[in-house]
Amino acid sequence: MASFPSLRIARAALVSGIAATALTGCMGAGNAPQLPSANFVANQEGPGEEYIIGPLDELQIFVWRNPELGGKVQVRPDGRITTPLITDMPAVGKTPTMLQQDIKLQLSQYITDPIVSVIVTSFNSTFSQQVRIVGATEKPASIPFRANMTVLDAMIAVGGLGEYAAGNKARLVRFDKGSGKQQEFALRLNDLIKRGDIKANVRLQPGDVIIIPESMF
Repeated sequence: MASFPSLRIARAALVSGIAATALTGCMGAGNAPQLPSANFVANQEGPGEEYIIGPLDELQIFVWRNPELGGKVQVRPDGRITTPLITDMPAVGKTPTMLQQDIKLQLSQYITDPIVSVIVTSFNSTFSQQVRIVGATEKPASIPFRANMTVLDAMIAVGGLGEYAAGNKARLVRFDKGSGKQQEFALRLNDLIKRGDIKANVRLQPGDVIIIPESMF
């Protein structure tokens, strides 16, 4: 059986190791880069211009001076839509602008210079088009990305911080398509939500993940 002095030494080493690990974690979070403030009010509530249409999304198609050629359609599970004069047109994987150009091209066979617009009225987006909030929040969730969405919008959607959340140690994980690498940015959620520091509000992008740790004390 180990002697009492040996047990005291082992316990001291264990405590020192835990303290060192906690300190390293705090230093890592504090050294993460921060995003610029989103000091504006969102003026658009639909999906952003770069929104990628997905299965089961609902679309409103307008054809100027030819309303009978448009209407509300839902993207089928096979990724296609059907409208008057157009059958089984692929829609999944396109932005609304891309789809309206394809519809315009098809309709130009029947009418001269059609003017077409496509609006996503209800969307069931994939994870790449959502913002996920996990950790110490009232209700972790995955929410559809909307144009001009900010961290504040996301936190309102999930009911704010949890009781034991370490909001100023939160981080945002973002995949950079250009470099093909994952990036992490520091967030100051306590300053934003509890102190009203609007400079702590930052703009989000589709696919962002917000991770909120719990306080150790």
